[in-house]
Amino acid sequence: MPAKKAAPAKATRDREATEQKFIEAAARVIARDGAAGLGINAIATEAGADKKLIYRYFGGLDGLLEAMGANTALWIGDALAASKGDYAQRMAAVFAAYAANLRSDPVLQKLLAWELAEPSDTLRRIDAARSKAMYAMVPKLRGDEKPPAGVDAPAVNAILLAGLHYLTLRGATMGGFSGLPLKTEADWKRAMAAFEGLLARTYEVGQTDARSTRK
Repeated sequence: MPAKKAAPAKATRDREATEQKFIEAAARVIARDGAAGLGINAIATEAGADKKLIYRYFGGLDGLLEAMGANTALWIGDALAASKGDYAQRMAAVFAAYAANLRSDPVLQKLLAWELAEPSDTLRRIDAARSKAMYAMVPKLRGDEKPPAGVDAPAVNAILLAGLHYLTLRGATMGGFSGLPLKTEADWKRAMAAFEGLLARTYEVGQTDARSTRK
């Protein structure tokens, strides 16, 4: 009789599901109570799971916080397909996926608000892990496409990302910003078209400058 091989795979899936449950529970606790309310017992209660598993899977609270920040699925979602086109088009796809996930998740919006309103070592650790994970993710999404010479792509993307964060929060609380409504899908389609246009023009300028330099 052939040996059973399904058990290890199931155990792996069960562990991954439990880890994700703890990560999402930690996000909800911070969003509701702030970083000061975060603790092993609070997370375990929120997740409805044994707190011993936090130590077993993450090594403790610090490990869970790092995993939470590094969990790109939490921030961008699982639906981001491999983007196509040039660098600007691929980055526009990343921004669109990120914006859609943030807009649909009030927990993530509250996390961003807490980072601005009440920074702490806990939130800084999450932000550092998130930034590192998303920075590492970009090359995978852009494929062989690279930003053109002459453009500081990390700075451009960081500034646009900051704008996206702020517009998301303003859309949720005030319904718009500086005359730009951010209530309906049509409003956000307009906003994301502007993001796409900024990316395209910025990176096209870099490509033009690079071509002119080579002449």
